[in-house]
Amino acid sequence: MRERRPNFLFVITDQQRADHLGCYGHRQLRTPSIDAIAARGVRMDRHYVAMPICMPNRATIVTGRMPSTHGVRHNGIELPLDAVTLPELLSDAGYRTALVGKSHLQNFTQVPEQYGPEPVPEGWHAGGPALRSARRRYGDEAGYRQEDADSWSDPAFRMRLPYYGFQHVDLVTRHGDRCGGDYLRWARERDPAFATLPGRDQALPAPGFTTREGWRTRVPESLHSTTFVAERTIERLRDFARTPDSPFFLYCSFPDPHHPWTPPGRFWDAYRPEDVALPDAYWNGPARLDHPALDAYRDQRDGTAPAPVRPGSIPIRGAYACDRREAQEAIALTFGMISMIDEAMGRIDGTLAELGLDRDTVIVYTSDHGDYMGDHQLLLKSSLHFQGLVRTPFVWADPARPDQHGTSRSQLTGAIDVARTVLERARVAPADGMQGQALGELLHDPGAATRDALLIEDEEHRTPAWRAGRGRVRTLVTERHRLTLYAGTDWGELYDLADDPLELDNLWDDANAAALRAGLTERLLREMIDTVDVLPRPTRFA
Repeated sequence: MRERRPNFLFVITDQQRADHLGCYGHRQLRTPSIDAIAARGVRMDRHYVAMPICMPNRATIVTGRMPSTHGVRHNGIELPLDAVTLPELLSDAGYRTALVGKSHLQNFTQVPEQYGPEPVPEGWHAGGPALRSARRRYGDEAGYRQEDADSWSDPAFRMRLPYYGFQHVDLVTRHGDRCGGDYLRWARERDPAFATLPGRDQALPAPGFTTREGWRTRVPESLHSTTFVAERTIERLRDFARTPDSPFFLYCSFPDPHHPWTPPGRFWDAYRPEDVALPDAYWNGPARLDHPALDAYRDQRDGTAPAPVRPGSIPIRGAYACDRREAQEAIALTFGMISMIDEAMGRIDGTLAELGLDRDTVIVYTSDHGDYMGDHQLLLKSSLHFQGLVRTPFVWADPARPDQHGTSRSQLTGAIDVARTVLERARVAPADGMQGQALGELLHDPGAATRDALLIEDEEHRTPAWRAGRGRVRTLVTERHRLTLYAGTDWGELYDLADDPLELDNLWDDANAAALRAGLTERLLREMIDTVDVLPRPTRFA
């Protein structure tokens, strides 16, 4: 008898680092519901992003291709509508597919490109608008405006389905208490005065808080985006349960705990900043870490240097240096947001059991990238690939594999592996050109041999270390080391993660590590070669 194909509940949060879960060893953060799911599955302890920012890594998860291959090199670049996606392949195989929550495969807003074309020398002929770029622009048609705030301002606007393979979509856009999409319509239907609640200008008093990226929202728990995602996820589960013979893939995407940090109601003060422990990598000096970017960030914080802004560009937005108090506030408020997600996961998990779907549903829990959260005195994210940013949770709970329950794996895995792993479990062939590895053997056997190196890309991120233009970065993570190269600079990073897990001692210029640096640089080059796109394939060989 053929084995029944499993359902999938794929849960993804936004900007949640791996160690911000109880099941990953955090001693203060309370996540009993997610921990219970992890106890029924496998926890990947070294799961890395393909790029540490939302749109590129989310596109990697749904395509199984690296950002340099699928084309979403940074936020602000839409995933091409002709991309073949995981939900599309599952749908073609008979799965019912639905997305609830944040997608971010397209832009939330339409803003000018950060980098325009090169100036035309005086007296030279300039091609027309369609010829000013070596690649013709896509994304101007309506199909690329489905997550845009301007589209959603029209009450008659509806998503065009299927959307990247999703047959049903309940969309949430943006973050904090200022989310949009289907969520905003839902909140306004429940409270016609909802417009008076969100935003910093309408926030409740919060004596003692100094954070630049959070406020005490007036939006109640009942109208929060996390509540919307939980309720609509449960609705979809009930719909799916009515026709149990057809499997489903439900992508449940919480926009939290991404900044701004605006946990509602009791979650605002669920954790007191003064009680929160700073991360071990907060780093109070002395300066063992020779790092121009960190020095520049701290100069900005201390007011000794202006934030670098390229003339005519958008000001740098991303990571910034923080003091102890602001780091503790950010951590405490993030914990509140994660605790709210955990309660939502408890309701969702309970519904699976109530409907009898728990016996056939694989639950996956992950995030699109991390956050420094005080590591190296930084908050948010940038192109500095410290572990708190590039390492995310990945839990795989399969009810058909009780032998895996409560186990963990220390091998290198990544977002690039997600699509192939889900397809393997569903017995659906991957699309030609998908990258990464299916993790089935590793899930079954903790001793399984896997890759010994993983590539992380980064494009367009700007930091104070680049006084002009954009940063391009490539990182190699191995079983023991992390090597990072930066375009346009004469410095880099090399850390021994076994002896220096906090990444405080940069060996880049250490004479004793010269041979190691050379070997890892060659390995990085080979990984980059291996990820070059193979599509379209040639019709013949010369």
